[in-house]
Amino acid sequence: MTGVTASLTTLGLDDAIRKLGALAGFDMAQLADEAGALLESSTRRRFETKIDPDGAAWTPWSEAYDDTRDHDRHSLLVSDGDLLDSIQSYATGTAAHVGSNLVYAAHHQFGGDEIGSGVPARPYLGVSAEDELDISDLVTGRLTELLQ
Repeated sequence: MTGVTASLTTLGLDDAIRKLGALAGFDMAQLADEAGALLESSTRRRFETKIDPDGAAWTPWSEAYDDTRDHDRHSLLVSDGDLLDSIQSYATGTAAHVGSNLVYAAHHQFGGDEIGSGVPARPYLGVSAEDELDISDLVTGRLTELLQ
């Protein structure tokens, strides 16, 4: 597969997950799917805010490239919307994955230095501090529901 994916796994939490699995009604696959949906939504918002998961602003276009853009339709990483539309999440067991299957997705995530394109990295995939809090709230909420 081409493209790029970021994954959130529960490494180091296997024992806790096994114990949680003993709780009636606990479904780790559903929780991973919900965490993936949360991260997909957060990733999509980055195309609006132009802020990477670490809180840094994306590198703006060069002046020359900016002059070629229709500012009513185009913005950083958004031309026809193909990259944004390709963002998807899925869960496998205890892992949530968010990414794109487009060939050029990794080029924008990591930049083009290795291939000499000069395109700067504009990370849109990843887990921000806010995402961590949202996932913590999600897990806490599910556990609270199960323990009531």
